[in-house]
Amino acid sequence: MAGLALRDLRKSYGATEVLHGIDLEIADGEFVVLVGPSGCGKSTTLRMIAGLEEVTSGVIEIGGREVNNLEPKERDIAMVFQNYAIYPHMSVKKNIAFGLRSSKMPRADKEARIADVAALLGMTDLLERKPSQLSGGQRQRVAIGRAMVRDPAVFLFDEPLSNLDAQLRTQMRLEIKKLHQRVGTTIVFVTHDQVEAMTLADRIVIMKDGHIQQVGTPDEVYRAPANMFVARFIGAPSMNILPATLEAGGDVVLASGGRVPMGLPGTGGPVMLGVRPDDLHPQEGGIIEGTVTVREPLGPETLIYAETTAGEIVAKADGRHPPEVGSTVRLGAQAEDLHLFDAGSGVSLR
Repeated sequence: MAGLALRDLRKSYGATEVLHGIDLEIADGEFVVLVGPSGCGKSTTLRMIAGLEEVTSGVIEIGGREVNNLEPKERDIAMVFQNYAIYPHMSVKKNIAFGLRSSKMPRADKEARIADVAALLGMTDLLERKPSQLSGGQRQRVAIGRAMVRDPAVFLFDEPLSNLDAQLRTQMRLEIKKLHQRVGTTIVFVTHDQVEAMTLADRIVIMKDGHIQQVGTPDEVYRAPANMFVARFIGAPSMNILPATLEAGGDVVLASGGRVPMGLPGTGGPVMLGVRPDDLHPQEGGIIEGTVTVREPLGPETLIYAETTAGEIVAKADGRHPPEVGSTVRLGAQAEDLHLFDAGSGVSLR
């Protein structure tokens, strides 16, 4: 196993720079997820770590060793792609063994290694099957097994669950998390799905337009987003963002008329107030008034969409007695659950 470091990593295609100085330290055995919208640079970063993309400038270190000029096979990494890339004419055993094709390991040791990996992945009984006889999740496990059999220092996953249906994605997320807990290898995982990021990662790296927006644990990026982009990207449904004014005394006054004592120092000025739907509920004396337009029952809770003078917002109500569509509601939240952002830069003020 080994740690990984990216130092002022940049990538340009001609005159167009797509990565703008990425700095990141990943500890030995850590599970880090790169997440962001399409075009943010997450897959490019992963491919540069793997040696599949040339570095324009900056340094990549694996286990304290600079690898910029090393071929992919010399970097002690293994990559699992969105496309399984397993051979349909080979058995599961031969597909897994393909990861050892260039190894000088004795045959008996190779057989033992394949058996160990198959047991870890719960595929011992499937070793003689062909890929056509496997489910989508089992094929993905074969691809992971082919990477694992090499015992790499770092695993690189490039959106490996994108081709699976919803139920299989949930199952494979759990299996990958259990696998990391068992083997403890450093993992860098790329996805555009914030739910995958939140459920898998020790730390999440949120990217936008070739820049890192925030690095933190799932709890940190959810509860203390660094800016409005992170606040909206992490969490489903997305955070409600409302225009407001910060008064010199520390109170925040919503454009719709509600007042929230926040106790923040400042000279006052325009701000944006954020509140997650999970933290916003119907209550007497709530700070926002709106008319319920849509209800989405979720069992114990119901999502309600309300039209307000500041636009549509989303809140959560008791699933047993949710407000009726067309009714007027007042919505409120605890002061500690509110987020405040600079109206111009979008940077968090808390």
